[in-house]
Amino acid sequence: MHSTELEAQDSKLRTDLRDLAQDIVRRAMNRGATASECVIRDGDEFSTLVRLGQVETLKESGSKAIGVRVFNGKRAASTYSSDFSRESLDRMLTSALDLSRITSEDPYAGIPEPEQLGSIRGDLDLYSADVYSLPGQERIAYARRAEKAALDYDPRIKNSEGGSFDAATGHKILANSHGFVGEYRRSYCSVAAVPIAQSENGAMQRDYWFSVARSLSRLESPEHVGKVAAQRTLRRLGAKKVKTAHVPVVFDPLLATSILEHIFEGVNGDSVYRGASFLAGKLGQKIASQNVTVIDDGTMPGGFGTAPFDGEGIPTRRTLVIENGVLKSYVLNTYTAKKLGLQTTANASRGLAGTPGIGPGNYFLQPGTKTPQQIIGEIKEGLYVTEFLGHGANLVTGDYSRGASGLWIYGGELAFPVEEITVAGNLKDMFLNISEIANDLEFRGAVASPTVRIDDLTVGGE
Repeated sequence: MHSTELEAQDSKLRTDLRDLAQDIVRRAMNRGATASECVIRDGDEFSTLVRLGQVETLKESGSKAIGVRVFNGKRAASTYSSDFSRESLDRMLTSALDLSRITSEDPYAGIPEPEQLGSIRGDLDLYSADVYSLPGQERIAYARRAEKAALDYDPRIKNSEGGSFDAATGHKILANSHGFVGEYRRSYCSVAAVPIAQSENGAMQRDYWFSVARSLSRLESPEHVGKVAAQRTLRRLGAKKVKTAHVPVVFDPLLATSILEHIFEGVNGDSVYRGASFLAGKLGQKIASQNVTVIDDGTMPGGFGTAPFDGEGIPTRRTLVIENGVLKSYVLNTYTAKKLGLQTTANASRGLAGTPGIGPGNYFLQPGTKTPQQIIGEIKEGLYVTEFLGHGANLVTGDYSRGASGLWIYGGELAFPVEEITVAGNLKDMFLNISEIANDLEFRGAVASPTVRIDDLTVGGE
């Protein structure tokens, strides 16, 4: 079949699904709902894992599902189905309508006001058909090449947890009873390698590296990914313990995102109105050091957290969450905004059923001007942390303690690898003690951070 025929088929399917979403909303209203919304998702995914050159797993699947949420005054209920037959859709709708008559009332329930709804126009560069352009064997070859590059890099790389290649495309449609109907498509692909190195005394270490992109053409080469994975693994060989000390800790960018995620949980409207966040009631107050500016931007072209509208049909936007250390905004959907007497920040996220939650757009810490090497070079003694184990942050009190491993900084250089240590402090102090932010911001997901230095943490060792 020619690509033009495929495109025509694809276009017809999208039109059919769009019509179906609007039809479900219409039928809900005709049967007595006071408001209604319908979500449809369909997509394809492919993933393969190659271990020591052999294919261990190969998965290819397509999925399609529909969900409806109906309101009966201030009562709401939702149901979903992956069966698109007429009888199944009737059952789904009847079930939601029946449930909405018996659930308890919530004065804040409802869909957004008509004037709040809309969608960003123009191409946001979220979809590229090339993620599926490789034949099956070449996709497997991507995974194999990444693993081989890691294994070939150094004789101490003795084993591997595999090389992988993933690709996925998705299409989402949202329609509601205020006449809103919006849709968008997204794609992504990734390649990764997880090598295992062995030292002379037989001790083993593993690490990983990956590349992820909306388009195959923007993916790092499998050879580069394998090489970086090998370098990251080798630098962990010969790890030792250190004595307990109060020192500056430098967070590798992949780990610095965890600090950002704690801030996100703290400013999430849901935890704020429940009083389950140590940042509740702190709007307009200084909660981090002067150099900290955190932005949530759902409008960045090509971003992993970009969409033309949020989970409720409100156009996404750029929100200044923290500016120069001062908390400027919580992150809200319409429900939490009503509860807190504020306006939504268009951060509603949702599955097929249930009430919308809150999720990030492209949520990031604004980079500084120094290189990571300059930041490390200014530290006499400290820790460069490359891995955390387990979760250890209490959002109510801010207490923080996590198992970690990384590299010890001595005389401004990465001196030797360390393991079996803990990093402890309190989030309130940690945000205020962010003393340096590097210039190496790179998005490998919706949440991104440059290298970050936090002073006066306790590194627990022997």
